[in-house]
Amino acid sequence: MTMVRPRLHFRSILRKHRHLTLLSLLVIVMAMTLGPTPSSAATDWWTPSARPSPDSQINVTGEPFKGTNSAGEVRGFVDAHNHIMSNEAFGGRLICGKPFSTKGIADALKDCPEHYPDGSLAVFDYITHGGDGRHDPVGWPTFKDWPAYDSLTHQQNYYAWIERAWRGGQRVLVNDLVTNGVICSVYFFKDRSCDEMTSIRLQAKLTYDMQAYIDSMYGGTGKGWFRIVTDSAQAREVIKQGKLAVILGVETSEPFGCKQILDIAQCDKDDIDAGLDELYDLGVRSMFLCHKFDNALCGVRFDEHGLGTAINVGQFLSTGTFWKTEKCTGPQKDNPIGEASSEAEEDLPAGTEVPEYDEDAQCNVRGLTDLGEYAVRGMMERKMMVEIDHMSVKATGRVLDIFEAEQYAGVLSSHSWMDLNWTERVYSLGGFVAQYMHGSEEFSTEAKRTDALRDKYNVGYGYGTDMNGVGGWPAPRGASTSNPVKYPFTSVDGGAVIDRQTTGERTWDFNTDGGAHYGMVPDWIEDIRLVGGQDVVNDLFRGAESYLDTWGASENHKAGVNLAKGRPATASSSESNPFTSYAPGRAVDGDSGTRWASDWSDDQWLRIDLGSTQTVKRVTLDWEKAYGRSYRIELSTDGTTWKTAWSTTSGDGGLDTAGFSATPARYVRVHGLDRGTDWGYSLYEVGVYSG
Repeated sequence: MTMVRPRLHFRSILRKHRHLTLLSLLVIVMAMTLGPTPSSAATDWWTPSARPSPDSQINVTGEPFKGTNSAGEVRGFVDAHNHIMSNEAFGGRLICGKPFSTKGIADALKDCPEHYPDGSLAVFDYITHGGDGRHDPVGWPTFKDWPAYDSLTHQQNYYAWIERAWRGGQRVLVNDLVTNGVICSVYFFKDRSCDEMTSIRLQAKLTYDMQAYIDSMYGGTGKGWFRIVTDSAQAREVIKQGKLAVILGVETSEPFGCKQILDIAQCDKDDIDAGLDELYDLGVRSMFLCHKFDNALCGVRFDEHGLGTAINVGQFLSTGTFWKTEKCTGPQKDNPIGEASSEAEEDLPAGTEVPEYDEDAQCNVRGLTDLGEYAVRGMMERKMMVEIDHMSVKATGRVLDIFEAEQYAGVLSSHSWMDLNWTERVYSLGGFVAQYMHGSEEFSTEAKRTDALRDKYNVGYGYGTDMNGVGGWPAPRGASTSNPVKYPFTSVDGGAVIDRQTTGERTWDFNTDGGAHYGMVPDWIEDIRLVGGQDVVNDLFRGAESYLDTWGASENHKAGVNLAKGRPATASSSESNPFTSYAPGRAVDGDSGTRWASDWSDDQWLRIDLGSTQTVKRVTLDWEKAYGRSYRIELSTDGTTWKTAWSTTSGDGGLDTAGFSATPARYVRVHGLDRGTDWGYSLYEVGVYSG
């Protein structure tokens, strides 16, 4: 979920609507059975035998492609980040309209009641759309003012529009269940609880209900094109049948109630285990651990400028803490927050001010907490995939360190919210990257920037539409452009013909309407082909296969056997302490709370006896604050003759993974040459692996 920057001056809003508090506006900007009636008998498997009447047209002809390519790979596009059910989030009245209704399209595609008769109380529109927020609230059948590419409060995921995207070649859709308790609590209109997990449960249920609704059009359970899947093999089979594989994810600010107040966690390990088990049982296979606010699991990547200040105020009022920044140690950054706003400070307690932030300090001091690491490892145990978008640089780095140490592929960047300098690390793990649904020019430029990396790792590309996610979508390039989308056009696979899409009395044209709703995804891809070229589209068409490769590798992951655990260890020295032992064996006892520490000088070593000659390919080192800047991994079969297998002169602490060619060795030595601090060398745990 991506939030837009406000387009309207807050003081003008306050003058017009004195009952609306500035805080409410600031935090809101943050964000983010009547069965079908029978129709004429259908002979094509992709055409329902009973569609609701009236309903939207699809305006795509031709059979959806089935099967795999000559290499046995599935084909098709992947939307790695969408919010089908976010109309049920934030108290249920922020996003207006439903993706389906058993009462029909007129009930599904109607505005929120407070938007009638002219949008005067459409508070969110004042901020996100500009002007006075007024609009024609009527949806079906006229759709005069919505959905639109720049209207962030109206339903974009009506089931028939998703059907059009599927018919146009999409084969994977990740439905991120989303909400934010703070937005819900301050928004004026709501009709249900603000508890985040309650909303997540409801959205999951309704996704299954939507699957059943579509099934009913095709003759019963399992027969529709919208298939919720819970493992990669199931997804591959669904796609081979020519249908859409739907995967459940979660994007929320306080998963499992893991909020922090004044730096005190409001959850524990039992809450995390229970929460992960519940989500897994619901079918969730990927999730974000933090979003917008720092929580008890991780620090967030900042929003920028004025919007960042607004969210910072919301964080303080929710948690009692502002964001804290530090100078970044690498090329990755967490975005500039912007200068403090005197208007924002009006809603803070007397004497409290928004901090000023140095321009050269753009990284969140908060990384992955101990509870966050417990959650990450819990997700690994359950073969779930971790979304790193919205995580701070420090938190992301630690997650990647953990995954590299464990050789775990399940890392996702689904909608352009990680620092792009992480891209190769994600690909090298076997992870998946998707770009936000930007306009075709911006999307194509970014796709080409990372094209060499995709070639290097032989992977496809994805997009994250973030529809219903309060982010904004591609604006029209105009009918007068030199290379407009020409209707009808042929789908990428060549088997379908796609014309302008009509719902009720409204027909959309991408040249003049842009990415108004989900049905325009095929049109947007055609626009990318015209602007960016066929190669960009070809990478996107390989997206479904690459996403499932990442998922499958996560499911098939097996924890390596640590050959060093419990083995005898010796060292050049050990720090003396009358209360705690820092003996060498503490680094191989399997307890991450104990450690070996050397004397405070350079040229120190820790030696591990594996007991017999083993094939060694990888060594992991979990450093305490006293880390090695320059050190070597040395191997020996006899304990006398040593060979350097790996070395670095730029160690930065944390969790390091040294990988090298398979080498026979009985003894492994970590040889510190240059300390990174004034202390000695200190290791919580050393792992030695054959694969």
